[in-house]
Amino acid sequence: MADAVIPTGVLRNLADKLYDKRKNAALEVEGIVKQLAVAGAHEKISVVINLLTTEFTYSGQENRRKGGLIGLAAATIGLTSEAAQYLEQIMPPVLNSFSDKDSRVRYYACEALYNIAKVVRGDFIIFFNQIFDALCKLSADSDANVQSAAHLLDRLVKDIVTESDQFGIEEFIPLLRERMNVLNPYVRQFLVGWITVLDSVPDIDMLGFLPDFLDGLFNMLSDSSHEIRQQADSVLSKFLQDIKNSPSVDYGRMAEILVQRAASPDEFTRLKAIIWVKYNQSLLSILFFFKQKFYGVFFLKH
Repeated sequence: MADAVIPTGVLRNLADKLYDKRKNAALEVEGIVKQLAVAGAHEKISVVINLLTTEFTYSGQENRRKGGLIGLAAATIGLTSEAAQYLEQIMPPVLNSFSDKDSRVRYYACEALYNIAKVVRGDFIIFFNQIFDALCKLSADSDANVQSAAHLLDRLVKDIVTESDQFGIEEFIPLLRERMNVLNPYVRQFLVGWITVLDSVPDIDMLGFLPDFLDGLFNMLSDSSHEIRQQADSVLSKFLQDIKNSPSVDYGRMAEILVQRAASPDEFTRLKAIIWVKYNQSLLSILFFFKQKFYGVFFLKH
């Protein structure tokens, strides 16, 4: 049935080794899907998306996988305002392609999702955790072009999240917490970037979840990269200012983290932990209960 909707020549070009042929074929797919959407031919649209998925994105041939990704993005553009109702079909093959063994396929997956996201905007938030997981891995991709593509996609996703009222911070925090002790410098920069962006959104209370990622930020203060140390220090300084006027901070959990960090072998980390305690009376009061664990750390002497 899909062959009857999309000409054989278009499907053949969609799998061609030449990018221009695949791109032109994708433009034809866009036009066909747009006509189907206008006609209300929803069943045919689903058949086309299924063909692009099963016969292309899951193919053993790299060029077919590339063509499938371009085709899915083109179909989404053709659907325009109706694209959201087909995301359950469109998103899984794109997300799956982020882990493709071929770097060019991973690159096209970034490009495809970028174009899809521009069309559906906040409607793809239901897939945010999978997208975040993929972006986290791609931030440290072995291919520089994939890293660049992932960076552009990451910026768009951040823009969409900050303007969306569907984003669930409660579902996101466990994902963030699991990754905070990763040592890869690209991943660390990626995580700090997300913490910074989410903290800038008035309707998102990052302070309420601070203990979930505080230890990871302190851990970054001893990173070998000056840039990462500086970024982590900047974020911590911002949070230190904010918690003074926040009723939602869990001081008990924070105190446990600071006890450990105040005894860190890294001097800068120790100093930062002491500063946090010294300039916050609520933490200072709690930490008196932990003084035996401090082994005489000098914050009690000052």
